[in-house]
Amino acid sequence: MQDDTFHDALIDRDPATGHPRPPRREFKARGSFVSRCAGCNLPVLNCLCPYRVTATSEARVWLLTHPLEQHKPTNTGRLIGDVLPDTEVFTWYRTAPDERLLALLEDNRYAPFVIFPDDQPDYADRVVGMARVRSEQVANRTPVFIILDGTWRQARRIFRKSPYLDRLPVLPLATERLTRYRLRKPASAAHLCTAEVAIELLRQGGDTGAAEVLDDYFDAFNDSYAASRRHEKLEAPTAAMRRLLAKAGR
Repeated sequence: MQDDTFHDALIDRDPATGHPRPPRREFKARGSFVSRCAGCNLPVLNCLCPYRVTATSEARVWLLTHPLEQHKPTNTGRLIGDVLPDTEVFTWYRTAPDERLLALLEDNRYAPFVIFPDDQPDYADRVVGMARVRSEQVANRTPVFIILDGTWRQARRIFRKSPYLDRLPVLPLATERLTRYRLRKPASAAHLCTAEVAIELLRQGGDTGAAEVLDDYFDAFNDSYAASRRHEKLEAPTAAMRRLLAKAGR
C-alpha cells in the first residue's frame, strides 16, 4: 500500500519541485471511447496479443521517453519492450533524471550510445559509427542503444537538456529505410518511428533475428491499428502476422 501511495504522489506532483501538478484534463482525443485490450492497448476489434513473440539480442534498448508520449496508444516504443523483454523504459523529466538510469549509465557492463543525428558541429567529436558498437562487443561489453522516444522536437529537447547524456558517444542512424508508419504523419518519409529506429539498429548491429521479429510485429501493429481506425475487422492474418504465428508455434 505504501508503494501505491508513493506512485500516486509521483503522478500528482512534479518530481523536481514537489509542487502539485495541475489537474489532468479528461482524455477526449479521437479513439478515447474505443474498447481496448488490456494486454496490447489496441482496439479489441483487432487485438495484437496473438502475434506477440519475444526474441533475444546481443544489444539492449533503453528508451528515454517524453512524458507526453508515454501513454499514447499509437506510441511504438512499447512494441520494442514486447519483443525484447530486457528493454528499459525511463520517463524523461528535465530537472529530475531517473536515478535508475543514472546508475545504469555508470555500470561498466554496458556501453551506451545515444541515437541522434550528426547534424550539428558542437558534438561532432562524440559521433561514432556502428564499428564502435562492434568493438564494444569484442570487449565483452553489452552495447545499449538509448533511443529518445518522442516527436523530433521533443527528442531534440531531451538531447539538449540532459547533461548526463553529454559524455556519451552519439550514434546516428544511417539507413535508406523510409517509414512505413501510418498512424501519424511524419514531416519526412525519412523520419522513422521509434520501433523502426530500433529495427534498423538491431539489424545493423548483427541482431538480425530480433530485428526481423520486431519488424513483423511492427507491421502487425500498423495494420491492426489502421484497420481498427476504419472500424474494420481484419478477416485474415497478414503475411507478417502469419510469420509471427509460425514463430510462436500457433
